[in-house]
Amino acid sequence: MKKNIKIAISGRSGCGNTTISRMTSDALGLHFINFTFRSLAEERGLDLKTVLELAAKDDSWDREVDTRQVKLAQESGGCVLGSRLAIWMLKEADLKIYLDASAQTRAKRIVNREGGDLNEVADFTAERDKQDHGRYFRIYGIDTNDYNFADLIIDTDNLTPQQITNMIIKEAEKIRS
Repeated sequence: MKKNIKIAISGRSGCGNTTISRMTSDALGLHFINFTFRSLAEERGLDLKTVLELAAKDDSWDREVDTRQVKLAQESGGCVLGSRLAIWMLKEADLKIYLDASAQTRAKRIVNREGGDLNEVADFTAERDKQDHGRYFRIYGIDTNDYNFADLIIDTDNLTPQQITNMIIKEAEKIRS
């Protein structure tokens, strides 16, 4: 396998993006990069909801997150970049993976991770998806519903994180230097 392989993994909230990116980077011995709105919120002492509200009105939040994560990926040797836009933004990625899951599965996973009421989380997540899609299209011209160019699209609904990671590792091993 190529030593300095760059893998980009994208998916909506609750698809397993962070978990799978971390597991893949660990398994392949690659640098894990996952700089997101959540990361920026933590840096600035804000909650995620506040950052999302600010980002809805000010594109500089998106640009900062996206610029920083791509720069981190470009400066690293081999890496796994996990983010909503990784497969679109990291043009030089050797392997582009899109993780998908139903809205119900995603909401359940978010509740398991963060707590809350399932219906409220499902509504919040649907609204976040809508806002993210609109912002990404407005700022970058990226249609996040068009991910068919990805090297591998994985429906994560009925798979374990290890099964998904194994699928990605199998694809990564096909890439030779």
